[in-house]
Amino acid sequence: MAVQSVVKLQTKECILEKGSGISSGLRDFWGYLNSKTITAGIVATIFAITGPALIIMNSAQNGKLTDAQTISWLFSVYFFGGLLGIFLALYYKQPISGAWSIPGTVMMSATLPIFPFNEVVGAYLIAGVIVFILGVTGLVGKVMRWIPLPIVTGMIAGAMIRFGTGIVTSAQKAPLIAGLTLLAYFVVQRLNKKISPILTALGVGIIVALFTGGFKFSNVQVAWMWPQVFTPAFSGNALIAIAIPLAVLVIGAENAQAYGVLTAQGYKAPINAMTILSGIGGIVTSFFGGTNANIAGPMTAICCSVEAGENKNGRYAATIVNGVTFGAFGLFASVAWPFVKALPAELVNLLSGLAMIGVLVSAFEQAFATQKFRTGAFFALVIGMSGIVIFKISAPFWALVGGVLASFLAEPQDFQD
Repeated sequence: MAVQSVVKLQTKECILEKGSGISSGLRDFWGYLNSKTITAGIVATIFAITGPALIIMNSAQNGKLTDAQTISWLFSVYFFGGLLGIFLALYYKQPISGAWSIPGTVMMSATLPIFPFNEVVGAYLIAGVIVFILGVTGLVGKVMRWIPLPIVTGMIAGAMIRFGTGIVTSAQKAPLIAGLTLLAYFVVQRLNKKISPILTALGVGIIVALFTGGFKFSNVQVAWMWPQVFTPAFSGNALIAIAIPLAVLVIGAENAQAYGVLTAQGYKAPINAMTILSGIGGIVTSFFGGTNANIAGPMTAICCSVEAGENKNGRYAATIVNGVTFGAFGLFASVAWPFVKALPAELVNLLSGLAMIGVLVSAFEQAFATQKFRTGAFFALVIGMSGIVIFKISAPFWALVGGVLASFLAEPQDFQD
């Protein structure tokens, strides 16, 4: 398991791994900037500003956030996530992309309506502090050993499955829009691997919505809006329901995934730096009402793949392209948001579900890929799917608790390896 390798790695390294340096990264960047690194970086950005952005907006609508709160959320995670990726790529000359946690945002869809927004902001802040402390002290590997990856991914699959079923319900409510959008998605996915099927589906969905009257033009009012700064408030329930699960997801779902794909491509990933900077990112974004700016698993996978260039030493250029375009989207989020808000709810739900296919499939695979922690992963899955709320604490937290407890009772030998 990747996190077990992380534990060994942390005992051998200083707190912050030494990299090549910003000046070296900048000097070599232009030599590695080519069609492949540019394409990979832009594809990673397109992936993240289509379906995933809709997931934020969907969660914001479920939580009844104001436009100002939603725009601040979008600004913080995209702008600071982009900066995080640029810094790591330049300093370590590795394709380590920054973004935000999709599972963490999905979790907030159920949790946002329960707490006052200032308590949510306080919980975000504490989550960032937790991640930062785990990185600085080198405890990240030990913590993840007691919350095994199969249980974490089982919880992710359970918490996010409603996005998958949203594909079906949206098709039932708006068959014409959903049918043509799905057709566009599958055609592009089958015929052209370089074009984002989500982006194509979004374009087709908008066109169909325009012709069928589903696009609400009256609601489109384009205006620049500055992000806001929010004052955090703190509560024990928000700490348990938001801060702890969010910290676990940042480390267990995003950092561990990014570490795994980097290692598979032959990079020596700076796991301590990745964790520490993810914590700092979470602290900064919390004041803008954002979940967490951290290492991005899927985008790192895109930028470090062979499609980003045969020379792995130069693939970090793809992450820099990704970071610049990613941050630019955050700056102009207030202009893009009104258009997305005017889309039919069924189209938004459908696209969110399509964007989650890869994440859901990966979560199911990691939860049950081995013979270890299967019972725990199963209980984490079904508890996450249940959507239960106990003491104002939502299902993702109870999924982790129930999954670990089930494994302790049914398969204690798995913790001894």
